[in-house]
Amino acid sequence: MLVSILLATLAGLALAPLLLCWRNPHFFDDVNYALTTIQIALRLNKFKKGKPCYSILDRFLDSVARQPDKQFLVFEDSSYTYRQADQESNKVARALSQHAALKEGDTVALFLGNEPRFVWLWLALAKLGCTASLLNYNIRSKSLLHCFSCCEARVLIAGPDLKGAVEEVLPSLKQQCIQVFILSENCDVEGIESLSDKIQQAGDQPLSRHLRANINFKSPALYIYTSGTTGLPKAAVINHERLWMASFLQTIAGVRSDDIIYVYLPLYHSSAFLMGLCGAIERGITVVLRRKFSASQFWNDCRKYNVTIIQYIGEIMRYLCNTPKVNLFFTLHKTHKRDNDKDHKVRVALGNGIRADTWAEFLQRFGDIHICECYGATEGNVGFVNYIGKIGAIGKEHFLHKMGCPYALIRYDTEKEEPVRDSRGFCIEVAKEETGLLVAKIGERTPFSGYAKNKQQTEKKKLRDVFVTGDLYFNSGDLLKIDSEGFVFFQDRIGDTFRWKGENVATTEVADHLLMVDCVEEANVYGVKVPGHEGRIGMASLKLKENMDFDSKAAYEHVKNSLPSYARPRFIRIQDSLTVTGTFKQMKMNLAEEGFNPAVIRDPLLYLEENKGYIPMTQEIFNSIAEGRIRL
Repeated sequence: MLVSILLATLAGLALAPLLLCWRNPHFFDDVNYALTTIQIALRLNKFKKGKPCYSILDRFLDSVARQPDKQFLVFEDSSYTYRQADQESNKVARALSQHAALKEGDTVALFLGNEPRFVWLWLALAKLGCTASLLNYNIRSKSLLHCFSCCEARVLIAGPDLKGAVEEVLPSLKQQCIQVFILSENCDVEGIESLSDKIQQAGDQPLSRHLRANINFKSPALYIYTSGTTGLPKAAVINHERLWMASFLQTIAGVRSDDIIYVYLPLYHSSAFLMGLCGAIERGITVVLRRKFSASQFWNDCRKYNVTIIQYIGEIMRYLCNTPKVNLFFTLHKTHKRDNDKDHKVRVALGNGIRADTWAEFLQRFGDIHICECYGATEGNVGFVNYIGKIGAIGKEHFLHKMGCPYALIRYDTEKEEPVRDSRGFCIEVAKEETGLLVAKIGERTPFSGYAKNKQQTEKKKLRDVFVTGDLYFNSGDLLKIDSEGFVFFQDRIGDTFRWKGENVATTEVADHLLMVDCVEEANVYGVKVPGHEGRIGMASLKLKENMDFDSKAAYEHVKNSLPSYARPRFIRIQDSLTVTGTFKQMKMNLAEEGFNPAVIRDPLLYLEENKGYIPMTQEIFNSIAEGRIRL
């Protein structure tokens, strides 16, 4: 009898996993995710309790001590070990300490592209206890001054190729007594000092930890800029705790200590800097850095440098899928045919914004690569990770995640642009398979740091009295849907921004620039969908001043000189009057749905042809765009 009971128990235990998998096919993935997140939470708690606190910089310095001769950074034909990177950043820190008199708590703005000196500068500032403000190198004039000023930086350091942009705003910087450095060995412009020569003369000895003795987990580590409804970028405050949390994404994605990651997205972006560079430091791996993305050279670089981890934004994956297939390789005597799209060592792709159709096509063409799609805003307090790899999903619900970061999808009125509330004044949580606005509770474990020197925009991201009187939630501005299995899907973005080529575009800023064109009286800017493209491309509906025609040349010159390429309206629609709501808000949704098809729209339409300007939009141009013969 006892033997029978024992055998039955053993049989039950053996069948239990099968039964669990039958009820939940992702059971083991969920368990693995739970164990990983618990491990991360325990590590983070240990780092918090350390005196002084243990930062990403400390993790880098530990790697320098543990693996000094391991490659840390590969750039073009140069390679730097962890020890060499430490020494280079020591020289930068000493030069800045001597010539800029930086002290703990100061902020320094970095205005340069992807190159090793960007990394040395950031490490140097961290060693001095300073905060780095990462400026988008595409911004100019008013936007550049705004971004610099809102983080209260004392010093601006620019790349030599951006000297002209700095000179444009130099008078204002002088008025603010800002110290400006250029990364060159000499500079003949009054008010701009050279920095490269000073770095070369500095020593590479380690710096005292006492220089950053008062830094804690809540201290700002970075300012990273995000577009918003104000029309100008906002400086999201990234503290040391938040920096750690973002870096752990590589752990969740399964990145190992022997991996090599390819970073080609701009380092001023949270994707490249937090998830890419800082994640690599957390894992102690090698970073292959490239100045800019190149679809034609992408896989050649991966093969050349033995890359195993890549990052992406949705557009990147589509660009790669659109590259011509290479099926020829040469030997000494003959040419052979072979599809080499799968000839690489990449095993993990980490990023966000990939469409389901592109996802499937990418896997079919480039092989069995684990795509770890994630979701989160630079300034937000909530995020998701699709650790399963389900095509099309941005993440998956997990009870541990929801316990640590309470969130909900609430009903949202897109016409009134506000959450729907019940008779008691509280928000209404949507059911499974229903689209809702993502909100996340603001609390001690899930803080929202907001934007530097922008209390108004910080408050606009907060929702009060959501489910009970007095509660406080972060408004993500994104409409999501969760299916019956718990997979999360992105639906749309609300508000006055749209996303194109991985960049958030503020419609208010673009409209403000269009209003500076003499013939324009009113401007309504919005994003429109394009077949085969992620995100939305810029379009503007304009009302012209009385008795004036549209000056296409003046409009083109203005947007070309004032806006980065991704923010320039690609289509213009001329209307007699612009529709507004009862509260005088411009109506965008109907315009966005109507798009830019001249067969549908009777108003005059114009198309921005690269390097030529605005030309009349024709049905032939529309068809070429829709069929992919014209790439935007």
